[in-house]
Amino acid sequence: MAQFCFGVDVGGTTIKMGLFDTVGNVLDKWEIVTRTEDHGVEILPDIAKSIQAKMAEKSIEKSAVIGVGIGIPGPVDGKGVVYECANLGWGVFNVNDTLSEILQGIPVRTGNDANVAALGEMWRGGGQGFDNLVMVTLGTGVGGGIIVDGEILTGAIGAGGEIGHIHVQDGEPDQCGCGNYGCLEQYASATGMVRIANRYLDSFTGETCLKKGELSAKDLWDAVKAGDKAADEICEQFGKYLGEGLAAVACVTNPQIFVIGGGVSKAGEVILPYVEKNYKPIVFRGSRDAKFTLAKLGNDAGIYGAAKLVL
Repeated sequence: MAQFCFGVDVGGTTIKMGLFDTVGNVLDKWEIVTRTEDHGVEILPDIAKSIQAKMAEKSIEKSAVIGVGIGIPGPVDGKGVVYECANLGWGVFNVNDTLSEILQGIPVRTGNDANVAALGEMWRGGGQGFDNLVMVTLGTGVGGGIIVDGEILTGAIGAGGEIGHIHVQDGEPDQCGCGNYGCLEQYASATGMVRIANRYLDSFTGETCLKKGELSAKDLWDAVKAGDKAADEICEQFGKYLGEGLAAVACVTNPQIFVIGGGVSKAGEVILPYVEKNYKPIVFRGSRDAKFTLAKLGNDAGIYGAAKLVL
């Protein structure tokens, strides 16, 4: 009888891995280096070797493993086909089939890393108890994962939930990493907040502890907590962009809850009112009562969500 599963979260630098029981308790977790040279040809073999080593260490037979879930930073369809993954050097191929073959038949399920993290937060994190949720990760960029009736919304080729690339501003002179202009990511990410701040400080003449060119998102939230008026107005702009962007998402997905994670969320509960007060006045009334909360699993959301893929 299968008693265990593995959750794998593949990043551009490290691969986080976890051993779980079938109830969802994490029994062990560890990391290995992501070897992206030669178009990432060694990534899946390295994952397989690490899983097999852990099975040997814990005296786990192959028959006791229900499967391996894996989250990767790129679009993945429902069959495990990845449609290019620039950070890993991958082209188009079936991750499920390839990794399962290396693991001698252990079943594998693959998802986009942001979607998988959302699944983890629904299962064991900030979204626990809800089966319709939107997770937003505010880091260097803005990631998103959408869960509808307990299932990941992937779209045709796994590109569903790309919240960070909703168009929110005309006339933006700077280009987003995706190649477009005026994406939500350019204003609501950690780097986007700094962009807003530097533009604001160009014309601000009042007193502030903020120094243009020497800012981080953490500096802005620390200044807000200290009562800095300029920081408050900058974070109002952040809240307007994110709140209105999420209102657009809600009109399509009708979530019960928004779970906000990523590095920016480490500022704590202070960020939620800025978003919520810009969301409620414009969202369709059927989604007006959606809750806002912070993610709880941190960097472990990916391995939890990956494990949930196979349970």
